[in-house]
Amino acid sequence: MNNEKQRQQINGVEVTKEWVDGIPVIYAEPAEPQPERRLALFLSGLGGKKEELVSYLSDIADRGFIALAFDLYQHGERGTAQDDVKARVFTNMRRYGWPVLGQTILDVERVIDWAVGNLEVVPQIRMGGISMGGDITICAAGIDSRIKRGAPIIATPDWLRPGMYDLFRPDRILDPGTPDRYASFFYEQFNPITHLERYANCPPMCLILGAEDNHIPPENAERFRSELAGLYPEAADRLVFHYVTGTPSNHMDIIARRNEWWDGLLDWWLI
Repeated sequence: MNNEKQRQQINGVEVTKEWVDGIPVIYAEPAEPQPERRLALFLSGLGGKKEELVSYLSDIADRGFIALAFDLYQHGERGTAQDDVKARVFTNMRRYGWPVLGQTILDVERVIDWAVGNLEVVPQIRMGGISMGGDITICAAGIDSRIKRGAPIIATPDWLRPGMYDLFRPDRILDPGTPDRYASFFYEQFNPITHLERYANCPPMCLILGAEDNHIPPENAERFRSELAGLYPEAADRLVFHYVTGTPSNHMDIIARRNEWWDGLLDWWLI
């Protein structure tokens, strides 16, 4: 493992790569110096790699933010060639997916600590992500007051994922599996909808939702906001939903239709 800074070109985007306590991170910086060094953390979905996010990072850096991504736990450079993490997780979402979520949430804290100390960013972080990266964003927003705006994309605040259909067979409901004690620990500690008290002072979040998404149904986020409104009405008002409508607007379709929502999300998120 090389702990030195490495300048790289990935798909025409210049990024810096570093290792943070065993976590590989890449970040793109604004072309011009900014009055403040501000950080936006952006994470991939299940099975993704940080390198696949460089076009997102480039757009974020163009808005004057240091744009940082890292590999989720067991993903990318933190995985192995023999392990198809996406396929494995879908065999038992609760047993194999909850540890990926939980360990990556802990890693978010380590990476933010490092960025504040080493990149000299102000401790007013923007965070977002796609699918599982959005799930992690929602959770982190409830436990880290340094996160000031969140942008979860096709994500859920309920790790039980009721109504989840197979990502690859959208006509078949997916068996979520059974967790072991190790996996259950992360659910009990971090599942947002069962820790509503953490969101009493949550930051504003804009959730991008697919109107026809049956893998992560919008009802999951709607129920979270409804339950939050019963306890903390002002907090619920800070959750903004943007629905991508029409056909197709299932889970993967939203990513393919990025040009319809990404620029508007950046306008809201990076202020």
